[in-house]
Amino acid sequence: MSEIVSVVDAARAKASVGMEIAAIAALDPERSAVISEHGNRSFSEVNERANQIARLLREQGFKEGDGIALLCGNRPEFIEVRFAAHRIGARLTTVNWHLSAEEIAYIVEDCDAVALFADVRCLKATRESLKQADKLKVKLAIGGEIEGCDNYASVLDHYSCENIDKPSLGTVMQYTSGTTGRPKGVLRKQPDPSAAADMQSLLSAVFQFEPDSGMDKSLVTGPLYHAGPFNLCMTTPMTSGIGCVVMDKWEPEKTLQLIDQYKITHSFFVPTMFMRMLQLPDAVRSQYDVSSLRFIIHGASPCTIATKRAMLDWFGLIIWEMFAGTEGPGTIVSPQEWLAKPGTVGRPGPGQMKICDGGGAEVAAGTEGEIWVVNPAESSFEYYKAREKTAECQRDGYFTAGDIGYLDDDGYLFITGRSAETIISGGVNLYPQEIDDVLLSHPQVADVACVGVPHPDLGEEIKAVVQLVTGTLATDALAAELIAFVQPQLARQKWPRSVDFVDLVPRSEAGKVYRRKIRDSYWEGMDSKI
Repeated sequence: MSEIVSVVDAARAKASVGMEIAAIAALDPERSAVISEHGNRSFSEVNERANQIARLLREQGFKEGDGIALLCGNRPEFIEVRFAAHRIGARLTTVNWHLSAEEIAYIVEDCDAVALFADVRCLKATRESLKQADKLKVKLAIGGEIEGCDNYASVLDHYSCENIDKPSLGTVMQYTSGTTGRPKGVLRKQPDPSAAADMQSLLSAVFQFEPDSGMDKSLVTGPLYHAGPFNLCMTTPMTSGIGCVVMDKWEPEKTLQLIDQYKITHSFFVPTMFMRMLQLPDAVRSQYDVSSLRFIIHGASPCTIATKRAMLDWFGLIIWEMFAGTEGPGTIVSPQEWLAKPGTVGRPGPGQMKICDGGGAEVAAGTEGEIWVVNPAESSFEYYKAREKTAECQRDGYFTAGDIGYLDDDGYLFITGRSAETIISGGVNLYPQEIDDVLLSHPQVADVACVGVPHPDLGEEIKAVVQLVTGTLATDALAAELIAFVQPQLARQKWPRSVDFVDLVPRSEAGKVYRRKIRDSYWEGMDSKI
């Protein structure tokens, strides 16, 4: 190690066996790795705890490829378990603790976990999981006591902190959000571990990391169980020697305060976060210095052009956008490209993506259709224990997550909706995201979700469910104004026919609208009558 002077080189040398954190800890043991309201950790402390976890699991018969379920909030223990799994060949499933206890128990059982690490905040879900997951050999409670589980800290303190022998690169099997049905585990074929070092170098360059300065910091804005924060705020920075400041609950002003306080350089946001930060009064926003920011990436749900422009004006030309999902990557676009093509999510490479009609035929440039993304043979995915669902979304080496969009004449991709959310009115397919985007540009609209509601002749008609800016009165006149507002911008069949005002548009922690939940509230008991 003595001849290695670069943090990136040190991490890269150990990437193929998942020991990047160990290499960074050896080079700079006191470097800050985690800052959180639940405690701080240096890189050496994260590394030592990961070794203890690995030893415990191996002692209990854990084998490469076995599953670990991690049901935990944004706290240092989540990160420690993540990097233990990373070095023992585990298949790690990070569980969305915002789901119901029954849904969580389903995932813990479905992923065939032999170990469960559970946060005391998830008491009911853990108890339900312990009833159903009969393969569990290790059950540890984090942050308190849970009946049927051993205490995380008490048990692990008995094990050696030294680096383990024969480390092996692990994998992650995250579950789809479940906004349109049962969550599905996305199991990806592991590429050659030797490629991990090349990926490490590529990501470090793309993210513009400067780890040797020791000054870079990543801000974890969302729940770590979600792919965006997990990969972009935590795993990628930390395996490059960048420490992270971890928010356990996202708040707009708190975000600005942390950026200012810790001189944050990198982060990931979803568009809802952008909107809520922009809604802060100018007097509040101006209190905080955000000039330390160097690279921001956003994704998970569509961002309106107006919102993106406002954020670029505020944060500067540092905001990149990614179109991707649990199933795999799609595109990425720089701020400069986006300004030249407002609304695009990037230009896919040759053969990476195609747009198809309902029959599977590729459509011409400028024509909307279902987006199909290449599913590379060396890292293809399948839905865990769900061959039929896998077959439904894969065809000829490509897969689809149901997103709708088009490629323009220059090959840039634009997203217009999701097939699972399609409104069918009078036989015409309408994609609500396009309508949402127009309504969100109205100064009195804080959030919106358009859905199809019952209509005796058309089958469905469009209803706009609107959350107003704080202090705005919900009136019939404003509803009429919103309907009139969209008319110059959209074709007649895309106009909302009615508006309902709500206190809060329901969204997942990843920022995705629970559109099916909203729609179902209008259709309950009606489907059989239409």
